[in-house]
Order: sequence, then C-alpha cells, then structure tokens
Amino acid sequence: MKHAVLIHTNEEILRRQASCKEPKTLYYMKETTSTELDAFIGLLYIAGLNKSSRQSLKDLWRTDGTGVEIFRTTMSLQRFYFLQNCIRFDDKCSRDDRKKVDNMTHIRTFFDQFVRCCQEAYIPHEYMAIDEMLLAFRGRCPFRVYIPSKPAKYGIKILALVDAKSFYIVNLEVYAGKQPAGPYALNNSAFSVVERLIMPISKTNRNLTFDNWFTSHELMMHLLTEHRLTSTGTVCKNKRCIPSAFLKTGKEPGTSMFGFQKDISLVSYAPKKNKVVVAMSTLHHDNKIDESTGDQKKPEILTFYNSTKVGVDVVDELSATYNVSRNSKRWPMTIFYGILNMAAINANIIFQENASKTTKRTEFLRNLRLTLIQPHLRQRSDQKNIPINLRHKISSQLNEPLQPVVQNAPGRYVRYVDCTRDKDRKTKHVCVRCGKPICLEHAIFSCKDCANSESSS
Repeated sequence: MKHAVLIHTNEEILRRQASCKEPKTLYYMKETTSTELDAFIGLLYIAGLNKSSRQSLKDLWRTDGTGVEIFRTTMSLQRFYFLQNCIRFDDKCSRDDRKKVDNMTHIRTFFDQFVRCCQEAYIPHEYMAIDEMLLAFRGRCPFRVYIPSKPAKYGIKILALVDAKSFYIVNLEVYAGKQPAGPYALNNSAFSVVERLIMPISKTNRNLTFDNWFTSHELMMHLLTEHRLTSTGTVCKNKRCIPSAFLKTGKEPGTSMFGFQKDISLVSYAPKKNKVVVAMSTLHHDNKIDESTGDQKKPEILTFYNSTKVGVDVVDELSATYNVSRNSKRWPMTIFYGILNMAAINANIIFQENASKTTKRTEFLRNLRLTLIQPHLRQRSDQKNIPINLRHKISSQLNEPLQPVVQNAPGRYVRYVDCTRDKDRKTKHVCVRCGKPICLEHAIFSCKDCANSESSS
C-alpha cells in the first residue's frame, strides 16, 4: 500500500518540479522517501492526539513557544504543505480511462488493499453490526451525500461491518453514487449492500445487527438460509410483513406482543402509550422479557439489539475523538484521513488483545507516532544543513547524543566565506556543531567541559 502511494506521490512531485518557475522553491520540492512519508503520517496522528487536526498549520509550527516542537523538528512547514498537496494514490496518466468505469478510481486500489488487510489481520467475535458512517466533506465530489441526522450533514458515506464487542472494522464499502456501466456499477439497495458486506463472515454462524433501513423479512431469511447468519434489527412500520395488530398504539407502557414463524420472530413493544417499536430476529425464538429492565419490561430481542447495534457508532466516536482529518478540497484525501483513523482503531484493538497488560489509547497513539517519526528524525539529525539548535532538539527527542561533525582531513584547506574577498583566507578548521569552515579570527574557544554543558542546556 505505502509503496504505491510513494511511487504516485513522487510522480506528482516530478510534475511539479518540471512546471516550477521559481528555482528558490525547489529546496522543498525534492522527491519523498518511505521514512519521510511515515513521518508525515506520524505528524497527522500527533495533530489528532492533540486535537489540533483542524488548527492552522502555521500555529503548529510557531517558534514563539506556542507551537508544537515535534512538528518543526520533523520537517519544515513548507515541506509538510507540499507533501500534503502532492500525495496521490493512483497513476494520474491513466486516470481518465479508469474514471469511465469507476467514480472512485482515484483511491480505489488503496482503499481495497486497506480493507483486505483489515480482514486478514483479525478474527471477529460472534456478534457483528452494520451501519453507515459519514466522512465530513463539503467540496466537489460526484458522490457526496446529505444526511441530516449526522453532525457533519455533508460528506462521503461509508457502510461498515464492525465487531459489536471489540469494535474492530471488518469490512467497508464507499457509496460511490450512480456508477458508469462496468464492474463497479453495483446495486445500492439495502439487501445488496448487506450481502456484499457480510462476505468475509458468510457461513460462520455469527449474528448481524442492523437498523430499520436494512431490516426486511426477505433479507433476514436470505442471510439465514444462504449464509448461515442470524440477524436482529428494528423494522420500519411500513413493511408489509408486519400484521396491523403489531402497529396499534394506545397500549400500556411496557406491553409486548410477539409473533413467531419457524425461523423468525417479531415483537412489538410499547415504550410509551402512543408509541410502538417493532423488531425482528432470527436469533431469538421465545417471548422472554429482560428482568434487568424493571418496570419497563423490555423484551430480550430489544435489549440485545440495543447492546449490539452501537458498533459503528462507537467507531465514529473513536474517530472523532482523535481525528487526523485536515481541511481539504480533495475528496481522496478525506477518504485517506478516514482510513488513517480506522487503521489506528484497528491497530489498537489488535495490540490490546495481544498485550499482557492494558494500555490507554492515548499511550498507544503516542507510541505509534514515535515509531513512525523516529527513523526520519535520525536521518534529519545527520543533515549538516539543519540549524544546530534544531539538531540538538532532535537529539533530545530521540534521547540520543548528537553525532559530532567530521573534521577536515589534516592539511586540507577550505575557503572561509565570511571573510572579505581581499583576504582570500583559507582554513582547515571547521565548527564542531555545524561543520562550517571557520578561521581562527572568527572562532570562539571553549574547553570540553564547557562545550558539553552548553550542548546539554
């Protein structure tokens, strides 16, 4: 995945270098590397951890004490801006041909690879949930949707299959609107969407929980007979399969009415006098009332539904808590930020289930950003064109001593540029911190102990 992003990002950088009309800007337009790309992602995670993802980048790079030092030591502000604008996930040269059959071709391969990795890395528990998420986006996008019930209202809709116990994301599908004729022209009905999402867990005897947009008698029986999956969900009151007696209001609060067929159950519950909630299940086959609900007398079908329906909502909440998303006019970047959020959630779940002790999510994210950034910091600390004070800060962040600058070979003279030209002064001495040639007239002498104490301070 990362290798493809690296290749296509460097292709975009080369295009920008070729069209650059200001040679002074070329110093931050060099091609990127795998370690620098990791560091870029690490900075995004730090911004999310500090809840600064929507904050101005200039504020994060401030040098007046109000900025975040790790940003400035990792890369320059101009370089971060440049990488953010250049990141690409596909071959731009062949994109127009691929757009004829897929609206989402800009990031399709990357997205599919991420979903595949999620499925290969984890075995989910017995209870699963299906629901929709919305990645906030108000720019131009052929499949942007409006969902008034979501906080962002406008954005890119993603349908997700999530482990209802651990909240691990097992499968994802982006709603790409009406696709052109071809392999991606899929049926977006609730029945078809569920059938595609459950393929990784088909015939595993698990249970699915979904809301009334998905629930239908036809779908539940299909899941049971063709995929060996039970299911539970609330039902829209306009479904023809619901007997009229189950929809009557005016019942006493806490009243339940049950209906049974061979493999499926129906319940109508009155939480209030003039309201009924209808649910359907192929997992439950009795009229048990959950005694823990006291005077509410909720049926077990509904309490089970309430306890397992929140999987996708929890993922939304976890993503929003430490969100890495930045303001962008490019919808592929919005999906990329969403992938980073979900990748961190899944990685944390896998880590927790394999660790001997519990680690807070914030601590996990700190360790994650250190793992991503440290290799690039080590490379950066060895660059002699970096200001010495910045190199000392990098050294302290890595908790490693600063490597001394290699001195000139004995007898090798280099011109000292700060002396006037008429002196034409050459020297074999260099600064031990920055490596710059220096003559004795402009040198300041200090003993080893004083130099070490100054460096540590």
